[in-house]
Amino acid sequence: MTGVQSNIHDTEVAIIGAGPVGLFAVFELGMLKIRCHVVDALGEIGGQCAALYPEKPIYDIPGFPSVNGEDLIKNLARQAAPFAPVYHLGQQVVSLTAQRSPSTEHTVNGEPSTVKLWQLTTDKGTVIRARAVIIAAGCGAFGPNRPPLAGIESYEGTSVHYLVTQREQFRDKTLVIAGGGDSAVDWANSLGELAKKIYVVHRRDKFRAMPESVARMKALEAAGKIEMVVPYQLAGLEGDGTRLSAVTVATLGGQTRQLQADHLLAFFGLSMDLGPIASWGLNLHLNHITTHPTTAETNTPGIFAIGDIATYEHKLKLILCGFSEAAFAAHAIYKLLHPNQALHFEYSTSKGVPGSS
Repeated sequence: MTGVQSNIHDTEVAIIGAGPVGLFAVFELGMLKIRCHVVDALGEIGGQCAALYPEKPIYDIPGFPSVNGEDLIKNLARQAAPFAPVYHLGQQVVSLTAQRSPSTEHTVNGEPSTVKLWQLTTDKGTVIRARAVIIAAGCGAFGPNRPPLAGIESYEGTSVHYLVTQREQFRDKTLVIAGGGDSAVDWANSLGELAKKIYVVHRRDKFRAMPESVARMKALEAAGKIEMVVPYQLAGLEGDGTRLSAVTVATLGGQTRQLQADHLLAFFGLSMDLGPIASWGLNLHLNHITTHPTTAETNTPGIFAIGDIATYEHKLKLILCGFSEAAFAAHAIYKLLHPNQALHFEYSTSKGVPGSS
């Protein structure tokens, strides 16, 4: 990663968010010879992939029947590296302001420019001046939705988990996995061959996960690797205050069961907080930024949003859609930076990338 000395930086594009979509935006911009700086509140690149599920297999990346989050991030970083992005990690962008001044010193491809600049300031005092901004902040500031169980905090980190970073800690253990979405089903499938026994607790028999993933979970149930505990909900925890011994579940009708367990994995989604982004005058809808589907531009010219934080009609929250949005944004930004130049775009197979043979 390119090192930096000064706290004031001039560039062409500032990217907020170093998750998979933000990293791919570096590549797409680089292929158009557009320089960028990347800011992320986490101390390492990767976003949710690195922080929440580095070992979780991902099945819907084109060309990879299965790839875990850690390897995906490593490959995306390697793909972006030839374009020398500058990373500002462990910093949150706290303000975004527009500047329009003939005296503003800024160059684009070596030529002076006096057009509008966007100035980003982080909580560490870093200032980035750019002609366009891409917001690829995922869920914004995120944290798990904690189930309302008495005393759950004392078990967190030892016996109660909201994410999985090391699969091996669950080898030969008895697990209760609660939830009905992709995370719950995917981890039931991933840990099915590793754990001693898995109980999957859900309030109804219908799951919100991908149909193929649900089918795989049902196959593990048929093989005796998983026991479905439906329709039940979490009701209580048993243990010494640090280590679990059992999880109590109950139906809406009051019927209860006690499941002997070493660990509870609770997957009830993430709470989303846009933080300072919410005050930047962008059109918001249910904590997402509304964008144009074929340019990724927001209601504010020069500001783009891609990935999970962006929304538009028929939006799909898939990484591959975020990758597509990164390409749309890069090409729209090229037109913004070079309004009088036609883009003679070449495919990567003929153009290549810096350092490629």
